[in-house]
Amino acid sequence: MFINLRISRRILSFGGIFFLLLAGVLAQRWVATSNTPVSKPIEQIKTDQKIMALTINVDWGEEFIPPILDELDKKKAFVTFFVTGRWAKKNPELLKEMFNRGHQIENHGYSHPHPDQLSVGANREEIKKTESIIEGIIGKKTHLYAPPYGEKGVPGLRAADELGYKTILWTLDTVDWRPDSTPEIIIKRIVNPAIRFGIKPNKSGAIVLMHPKANTVKALPVILERLTLEGYIFQPLDKLITYDQSGDTTS
Repeated sequence: MFINLRISRRILSFGGIFFLLLAGVLAQRWVATSNTPVSKPIEQIKTDQKIMALTINVDWGEEFIPPILDELDKKKAFVTFFVTGRWAKKNPELLKEMFNRGHQIENHGYSHPHPDQLSVGANREEIKKTESIIEGIIGKKTHLYAPPYGEKGVPGLRAADELGYKTILWTLDTVDWRPDSTPEIIIKRIVNPAIRFGIKPNKSGAIVLMHPKANTVKALPVILERLTLEGYIFQPLDKLITYDQSGDTTS
């Protein structure tokens, strides 16, 4: 019994040392990783061209997508839909229609969590799971990521970087999800600054954030009409990103 107790204590001692060494190695890896710079989110494309990217984040509101698509068709405007994986999984036919009508489909994570509250690994899983679902429906991989809630902490940004994604935020926010955001208020939040910016250097190329809401459906035709008269065209993000700060397209 005495010999067995001594052996057990020795095994426990070796186990404790091994655990401490392993923890040290992992800590060093974490420090090295955490000190690696992350890419800044894209909030605007600086160009002297009157081009605007409307982005629509989708985790609900599928009943408003068809009228939004109809309004976009009328003005030959193309947008970028950032959809969650769980939404895409529930609405595959509607997602196909959005894609087939010429709009860009990109990644909004799977379950709309707070990215800043997740680990890098958990954020990677959110993005990868959604990528797989979307590719299975429309046959095309996503490569742009709009973090839920617009959170831009290191875990989400690093996960996107590691997967080769560009993280997208916005220049102008409709705040259309709020109950007090009437169509008139939504219109002013986009049209007024866009007209004020005009064609001043580095002021066009705005990225606009929207959601599928009833008041957004009402505001959208007015936004498209007024800004079209101002000379704006509406393009998906991939098209907008091809413009550099001088308005020249990249190769």
